[in-house]
Amino acid sequence: MFGPEGPSVRELAVQALSSVERGYDLLAPKFDHTPFRTPDVVLESVAKALAPLGPFQDGLDLCCGTGAGAEVLAGLCRRSVTGVDFSAGMLDVARCRVRPAGGPRVAWVRGDARVLPFTAAFDLVVSFGAFGHFLPRELPGLFAGVHSVLRPEGRFAFPVLAPPKPTQAGFWMLLGFDGVMRVRNALWRPPFVMYYRAFRLGRVLGELERAGFAVDLHALPAFGRREDGSPRARLVVARRAQPAAGSVNS
Repeated sequence: MFGPEGPSVRELAVQALSSVERGYDLLAPKFDHTPFRTPDVVLESVAKALAPLGPFQDGLDLCCGTGAGAEVLAGLCRRSVTGVDFSAGMLDVARCRVRPAGGPRVAWVRGDARVLPFTAAFDLVVSFGAFGHFLPRELPGLFAGVHSVLRPEGRFAFPVLAPPKPTQAGFWMLLGFDGVMRVRNALWRPPFVMYYRAFRLGRVLGELERAGFAVDLHALPAFGRREDGSPRARLVVARRAQPAAGSVNS
């Protein structure tokens, strides 16, 4: 899973016993050499699915990490791309590696995704692989914050993979990982919140609608379909509806 340029077992152990923020500061220089980075096939599939919904002017990469999502936005947005993350280390790496030539201007902001320091300034918000760091009770506030930084008709998009079935090894790997994390957080402070199985699509769709979004699902063809015909991967596209005439835009 980890190549020679990736973190050592000792480095991973130190990260796992740190806070989320400190852990990612430590991991940042080697993050792109780990399986935690969003695979290129996911990034490319999302970019292809979003392109017909544009054009977009200004984009935000939520929990941007080392900037993989910002690179997607740079190919979709004409004017500006902003990455926001609470890890200074991850932002330092992003600044060095994401420098689109002749494209939109790029800015990096250190901030908490749960308290976004922006007004309604974006047409497109994307996020990749970050939702495991939020507890289910935090989703309403998170989605309300994203809604507030989008212009009317702006979109919030992120990919979701179909969960593995109990007959698959991946199911037990994720179950075991989440179990270990719960034990770790019960015994050690500060906590490191990362739960793969807590982000359930049904609940997510409901919370998005309660936050004021109109939600569509788009199959990502590159991942194929499961035996029952359902997509192995979908793109959630949540649209901030245009307010009715005479209403106050919040």
